[in-house]
Amino acid sequence: MADAMWMRGVEWLAAASCDPRACKRKWDQGDGVALLEAGRYWDVLSVPDELGILALDLLWSPALPLPGPTLADGGAGRVGFFLPPDPGSRWVGAGLRHASKGAWVAVPPPYRPAGLMEWLVPPDGSGALHAPTAVEVALRQAHGTLAVLGPPESA
Repeated sequence: MADAMWMRGVEWLAAASCDPRACKRKWDQGDGVALLEAGRYWDVLSVPDELGILALDLLWSPALPLPGPTLADGGAGRVGFFLPPDPGSRWVGAGLRHASKGAWVAVPPPYRPAGLMEWLVPPDGSGALHAPTAVEVALRQAHGTLAVLGPPESA
């Protein structure tokens, strides 16, 4: 059953490519990362990693649906939340980046990390995405927590 979920995740994610077969070949034979266009099946809200990890933790609440696909880019220090496409939405905040129609997102395959990129919550192929309102609330709560804690002490 897990194999079927992985395969559905691969097919769903590759469908965002202009050439899904070439995308899957790149994942298997290239550097493991494919550039996919945002705005068709999903948008990506990218946030600084400390904020994103804390927000994702808040989204794992029993009162909420399971979180949608979430990607970590350790090289850039970012976490990306996959949201329903909404070219008219405006995300405002320090360090927030909204990738929608016309933007390209580097993604590894759902079944393994590639370099410093890995799925914290891989796509399952169902098309489930994060609910924008839930992400916004989690980001606000996470930001508040980080503000109270203050900047990390340097060693």
